Amino acid sequence: MAKQCMINREIKRAKLVEKYATKRAELKKQIVDMSLSFDERQEAAKKFHALPRNSSAVRMRNRCEITGRPHGYYRKFGLSRNKLREHAMAGDIPGLVMASW
Repeated sequence: MAKQCMINREIKRAKLVEKYATKRAELKKQIVDMSLSFDERQEAAKKFHALPRNSSAVRMRNRCEITGRPHGYYRKFGLSRNKLREHAMAGDIPGLVMASW
């Protein structure tokens, strides 16, 4: 189980990413738009760099929905490898079959 503060930090980052997503997209579009003057693009870049760092989606970390474990994460299921195995053995995940040969 991950520390609760780490899980809360990721939740906070997700909220910031959602809040600033449209503003970041607009500013990025202005920065690369060559039809604008250099000064306008510079102003857009300053505004972009003034946004909070955690508003970038790149800074988010995938974590297990149950334990908050950051490593061994399967995107398709939203679980870490440990919890995925437990739920697969219990038959809680429809369509998932354990391999045997």
